[in-house]
Amino acid sequence: MKAVDLFAGAGGATQGLRDAGFDVVAAVELDADAAATWSLNHTGAMIVNDVRRVTGPQLMRAGGFKRSELDLLKACPPCQGFSSLRGAGSPDDARNDLVMDTLRLVRSMLPRAVLIENVPGLQKDARFARLAEGLRGAGYSLQHYIVNAESLGVPQRRKRLVVIAVRGASVPPDFARLLPPSDRRQPTTAGEALEKLRDANLSDDLLDAPRARSAAVAARIAAVPVGGNRFSLPPELQLECHKRLVDETGRVKRIATGSYGRVVASAPAPTMTTRCTTPACGSFIHPTENRGITLREAAAFQTFPATYKWSGTYGSIERQIGNAVPVWMAEALGKAVRRLLGEDPVAGGRTKSEPALVTS
Repeated sequence: MKAVDLFAGAGGATQGLRDAGFDVVAAVELDADAAATWSLNHTGAMIVNDVRRVTGPQLMRAGGFKRSELDLLKACPPCQGFSSLRGAGSPDDARNDLVMDTLRLVRSMLPRAVLIENVPGLQKDARFARLAEGLRGAGYSLQHYIVNAESLGVPQRRKRLVVIAVRGASVPPDFARLLPPSDRRQPTTAGEALEKLRDANLSDDLLDAPRARSAAVAARIAAVPVGGNRFSLPPELQLECHKRLVDETGRVKRIATGSYGRVVASAPAPTMTTRCTTPACGSFIHPTENRGITLREAAAFQTFPATYKWSGTYGSIERQIGNAVPVWMAEALGKAVRRLLGEDPVAGGRTKSEPALVTS
């Protein structure tokens, strides 16, 4: 089954869809480093361009398919404009309109199914209603869900809005019916993910070294106990900006709680962000060692294979990892789409026990 990956980034969704049995024949990514990472790990046509400048016929030529022949169009438009993280979301962010470019390409190519992943804040934006209306007008049945990646076995807490639209089939409103236990991995903890990475025994892996840190940062990290965070720091080691986080009575505000926090080995890791190896920016300290997590460990929490290749500077790779769709999440959603289209996610043929949910 053929798929196209819009806003492909480093290829987390592409890897997951491949693992679910899709042939990702083309991808679009604007960031040159992320596109290079994608190309290091995947075959298919990589179009390095702004999605707004890409046309349906261009993608059809690149992927070798005709209109209505594509099985799946996946899109994860940049989410910062809809994000609530540190008040980053803005209805006027120009990136918000990229959601409508996804609809433009759907209308042009008419894929059998569409998979959109974004932050939950998208559903509160007027563009979301326009997107849903446009998909229905193009002949698609659709549903949207709020999905936590940890429910799909990803060793990370990461809530996302998932939209699935299908032509010629009904999409169930119950996510449990869409994705039965047989298509979900067992729950995984951060500690188990780190142990699996150690078992890979990668030698001389440049990505498995912690970020360089000053003496002051090293002292703060060493002062944080297992399971602790910035509130565990003595006054002389607290950041000045955190000292100012008090209310009118002088009581410390319980905000920025993740800063200088340790990953808890017995639970899923926190959401990997574009600063996912920077202890001041979240709970990104190793569970027991006095250091921040490495790029390779952050990628493991995003369920990339241990041998996945990366291109770019340290900061670029950190952003690529934080922006990625977790591989195992994409794999599970890819299997769900295959079931909706009447294809066995494992054997690659029509499912006998669970036929496609065809509309009457």
